[in-house]
Amino acid sequence: MKSTVEHLNPTRVKLTVEVPFDELGPNFAKAYKTLAGQVRVPGFRPGKVPAKIIDARVGRGAILSEVVNDALPDKYNQALAENDITPLGQPDIEITKIEDNDEFHFTAEVDIRPEITLPDSSGIAVTVDDVEVTDADIDEQIEALRDRFATITVVERAAADGDVITVDLRASIDGEDLEDATADDLTYRVGSGDLVDGIDDAVLGLSAGESTTFVTKLVAGEHAGGDADVTVTVNTVKERVLPTIDDEFAAEASQFDTVAEMRDDLVEKIRRVKNQAQGAQARDKVLAALLAAVEIPVPEAVAKAEYDSREHDVLHSLGHDEGAFNVWLEEQGKTKEEHEIELRAVANEAIQTQLLLDAMAEKDEVGVSQEEFTERILFSAQRYGMSPDEYFKRLQEQNQLGSVFADVRRGKALANAVQHASVTDASGNKLDVASLFGFEPVEDEAEPVAGDVVDEAAEGSVPEASEEADKA
Repeated sequence: MKSTVEHLNPTRVKLTVEVPFDELGPNFAKAYKTLAGQVRVPGFRPGKVPAKIIDARVGRGAILSEVVNDALPDKYNQALAENDITPLGQPDIEITKIEDNDEFHFTAEVDIRPEITLPDSSGIAVTVDDVEVTDADIDEQIEALRDRFATITVVERAAADGDVITVDLRASIDGEDLEDATADDLTYRVGSGDLVDGIDDAVLGLSAGESTTFVTKLVAGEHAGGDADVTVTVNTVKERVLPTIDDEFAAEASQFDTVAEMRDDLVEKIRRVKNQAQGAQARDKVLAALLAAVEIPVPEAVAKAEYDSREHDVLHSLGHDEGAFNVWLEEQGKTKEEHEIELRAVANEAIQTQLLLDAMAEKDEVGVSQEEFTERILFSAQRYGMSPDEYFKRLQEQNQLGSVFADVRRGKALANAVQHASVTDASGNKLDVASLFGFEPVEDEAEPVAGDVVDEAAEGSVPEASEEADKA
C-alpha cells in the first residue's frame, strides 16, 4: 500500500491511498464466504458455491464493493499510522479508482490536531486572592446553622417576610384558565423568590384563607413569554423561629460544647474552603495564561460539533421550548445573535483547552494509573448520584471511557503546569502550590503525584457543556 498526505490547512489533511489487490486476499475470502452462505445454487450445498458462480450470480461489481468497503477502515488506519497522523473526528472518504485485479485508490480528508509550540509554564506568573477568614464569614455560617435548626409554628396572622406558607395557584390569560399553570398546597418561603415572579409582593399581608391576583410573565409552556393573571390563595401561615446563639445551640448544632469552640472549628473549615477556591483560581489563571501565550487554530468541523452539542444542552435544559428559550435570553440580557457569538467563543476555547492540554500531556509523558482512573469513576458516580458500577456501565454503553481517561490525563498535565508556575497572593506572598493542592514536591523532569487537585483540574480544564452553556 502507498499513501501520501497533503496538508490542506493547519487543522486538516488529505490522505491519498493506493491499495494493490494482492493485499486484499483476506477481504475477498471474507466476502465470498459471506455471499456463499446467502446465494442458493442448485447442486451446491450452502456455503460451498464456487467464487466464479457467485461472480456470475451477484455480479463482479457487487463483490468489489463488498471487498473495498470491508478493507477501507483498516487501510485508512494504516495510512494514519504510516503518516503519524492523529485524527479528530470522522473522515470524509471518497473512492477515486477501482481497477479489477489491479488496485483501488481512495482519498480521506480529516481534521487533525494542529502543531502547537508549547509555552514554558515556569515562566508564567499569576496572582490570586488572599485567604482571609472574617467575622462576617463565621457569622454567615452560624446563621446558616440557625436556619437549619429553626422551628416552624402555625400562626394566626398575615404572612410576613421569611414565613413558610402553603398556597394554591391558578393562572389564566384573558379569563381562560391554564391547566399547566395550576397547583395546590405548594409550600413556599416568603421572600425566597424561587416560585413565581411577583408572588412575594402579592402574599405579604395575606392571612390564611385570603386570596389576591397579580400579573406575572410565564417562563414555560405554550404561552412562555406572555403575561398571565395568577390568583394565589394562602392556606396556612407558619412562622420560622431561629434559635438563640448560645452554648446549648452549639451543642445541638455541632459536636462542640461552646459557641467559642464551634466558631474556632468554623474558622478552620472556612479557611480550607477558601484555600481550595484559591487553588482553583490559580489553576484557572495558569490555564488562561497558557492559552494566551500560544495560537491554537480550531478545526472547523470539530468547532461546529462542539457548538451544536452546547446549544442542544441549553435547549434541552429548557425543554426544547422556543418560548422558554426567548424568556431565558431576555433574563440573560442577550439577543439570540449575542448568545450564539458567546457560545461559539466558549466552544472554541473548550477545544483549544483540550488541544493544549493533550499536547502538554504528550510532552510530559503523562500517564494515568488504574487507581487514578478508578478514583475519577468513583468521584463522578457520586457527583451524578449513581453507583460506580452503573456509571461505569453507562460510560461503556456510550463509548465514553476514553473521554474519562483523557480528562484525567489533561487534569494531570494542568496540575503539572500549575506546580511549575509562580503563584502569589494579592499581598505578594509566594504560595507553596504543592502544599496548597496536596502535591508531593517533584523535580522538573519528574511526573507530578497529585491528590484531590487532579479531579479538580480535570473538571475545570475542559468546561462541562451544560455549565458553560448556562454561562453563555
